[in-house]
Amino acid sequence: MGCVSTATHVGGSQVLDIIPTALAKGNFIGKTVGKELQVPTMQDRISKMLENYDAFIALPGGIDTLEEIFQIASWAQLNIYHKPIGMLNVDGFFNKLLSFLDQAGEENFIPHSARHIFISALTAEEMSDKLEDFVYKPDPVAT
Repeated sequence: MGCVSTATHVGGSQVLDIIPTALAKGNFIGKTVGKELQVPTMQDRISKMLENYDAFIALPGGIDTLEEIFQIASWAQLNIYHKPIGMLNVDGFFNKLLSFLDQAGEENFIPHSARHIFISALTAEEMSDKLEDFVYKPDPVAT
């Protein structure tokens, strides 16, 4: 995350790293350029992220990454959250997940507005452009 925060900072954006106390004990503190905020739990982390972030960008990762992606997406489906979730699709890492989301949308398991918040890009530059162009489109059925 240190490289991501440095690049974001150099690009002129503010950086806020919200980290659970358990990870802070694991030598993750001080790896971010910008502000760091420690919170007690992962749930607190997500809540603080929702309060402070303009968008989420997921890098290839494991269960914790997927948990955060889908918790945020479920809040979008409930019209609690309307910001984009970017997936930096390095080497096609998220291809199968994106295909699953497309299928779930086609079969009406998720509304268009919930699927619409997922943005995929192959490069950081492309991601930045797509995030800047993002406009939330509420699902008329869900509103």
